[in-house]
Amino acid sequence: MAGHGHNHNHIDPDAGDARVLWAILVNLGLTVAQVVGGLLAGSLALIADALHNFSDAISLIIAFAARKIARKPADSQMTFGYGRAEVVAALINYTTLILIGAYLAYEAVMRFFDPQPVDGWLVVIIAVVALVVDLVTAALTFTMAKSSVNIRAAFLHNVADALGSVAVIVAGGLILLYDWRLIDPIATLLIAGYILWQAITEIGGVIRILMLGSPPDIDAEAVLADLRGIDGISGVHHLHLWQMQENEAAVDAHLVIFEGQWHAADAIKSTAKARLAEQFGIVHATFELECAVHACHDAPVIGHEGKGQHGHGHAFDSRDQQPGSR
Repeated sequence: MAGHGHNHNHIDPDAGDARVLWAILVNLGLTVAQVVGGLLAGSLALIADALHNFSDAISLIIAFAARKIARKPADSQMTFGYGRAEVVAALINYTTLILIGAYLAYEAVMRFFDPQPVDGWLVVIIAVVALVVDLVTAALTFTMAKSSVNIRAAFLHNVADALGSVAVIVAGGLILLYDWRLIDPIATLLIAGYILWQAITEIGGVIRILMLGSPPDIDAEAVLADLRGIDGISGVHHLHLWQMQENEAAVDAHLVIFEGQWHAADAIKSTAKARLAEQFGIVHATFELECAVHACHDAPVIGHEGKGQHGHGHAFDSRDQQPGSR
């Protein structure tokens, strides 16, 4: 998939802090109420929901701290800046979700072998209050979640918790109507399954950023083709394409300039940067220019050679064109 029309969302970095703080406070308060209610009612599902709700609060605290850290300017220790603090926070939050989901699944299975009496009314009342708080928290973070992987991780924590509250309400209702105790661990398993599915689905994109993977919406081959199509460029190699942050792609590459075109090298470089910005939304581009006569020898098109394999000579990659062959 080519990256044409690559979207960059720019938002006020200070926007939303108050909303995140309110979301933290209401989730911490709800967690206390759910734990007390779960213990009094004897409901594992309600305690499971409380545990997940507590993780919501922790995830929001981590997200809030990461937002603050990410705004720090670049310095001699972090020359790319601190923007990836939000990506690290997202990784922590998704990993936490996976651990919570696995723990809840284990507890639910154990409860199947040892069913416990459950106070259905208390479960339903507390779960309804929890659902209201979950919806309020989701509303507070919904807009920011669209443009931040960090806030999105916290938001998805909350969405899972809202669904968990619905499951607990249903479980409490069935206990009241039919005294069906097994519905409590069944509801817990449903909550755990959704948490695991959600976290495993989302964590891959976060790992991709931290592993310096190419942006999922930008095709490296399309970038190479665009660069090769620029007048004056006879070849491209050592291409690196990655995400500096969630919404900021970057590229560096060696551009081989046709023999006799070195006088236009600066203009060719400017054209290449403008082309990538226009076609792919890549605004951070670094190019090393090489004259065709002295280009790197047997250089890989993507990535670098292994240690000690650097060489220079009159050579091109397999798709380079000789002067006059266009």
